[in-house]
This record gives sequence, structure tokens and C-alpha cells, in this order.
Amino acid sequence: MVILQVNYTYSGISRADWEKRYTDEVATKFLSVDGLAWKVWLDAPDEPRVGGIYLFESMAQAQAYLDGPIVARLKSNPAIENLETRLFNVRERMSAITNAPVPGLTLAAAAE
Repeated sequence: MVILQVNYTYSGISRADWEKRYTDEVATKFLSVDGLAWKVWLDAPDEPRVGGIYLFESMAQAQAYLDGPIVARLKSNPAIENLETRLFNVRERMSAITNAPVPGLTLAAAAE
């Protein structure tokens, strides 16, 4: 399992107008991303900083997402600045012990 962390700031647009972008239709598009188990949407309360935490089944699928059209749109959007992406392998045993919401970890921990 692989975690992708994406963070960026936005400018030239009010928080109220930015909020209008968060629709059920936008969220639903992520259901068809190959290998994506889930996404947590992030929103800083006191600054124009947003992002997401994604769980992918494999590094290849996470990299394909980074190389794909969704991230390309972020990179080309003039309102988006300071785009940062980071990939992390999940430490499965430790994450299972601490009840991480990662599919299959409970079974993996019990089997060891």
C-alpha cells in the first residue's frame, strides 16, 4: 500500500468561491481512479491551503495518478501555487497495530 500526500495553496479567488468547487460530482470522479482505495480531503481552517491524502494499492498506480490528467490540471491551474506531492510506503504492521483505516491490515497483523 502507498500513501500519496498532495498539498497546495490557492490565490486570486475567495474562500467562498473556492468552496463552490467542492461538489459531489467532483468527489465521485475519484471513485474511478485506478488503484485508489480512498481519499481524505484536507482544508486548512485559517489559510488558503488544501490537499488530500490518498491510499493506493501500489506505487505504480500512485505514480500513474501523479502523471495523469487530474494532477496535470492542478499544475496548469493559475490559481494553484506551491503544489507539493509526496509518496510514502505504508508500514503495514505498525499501521495495523495502531488501527489505521487501511484495507486488509487487521488480517495481516493477526497472521504474524
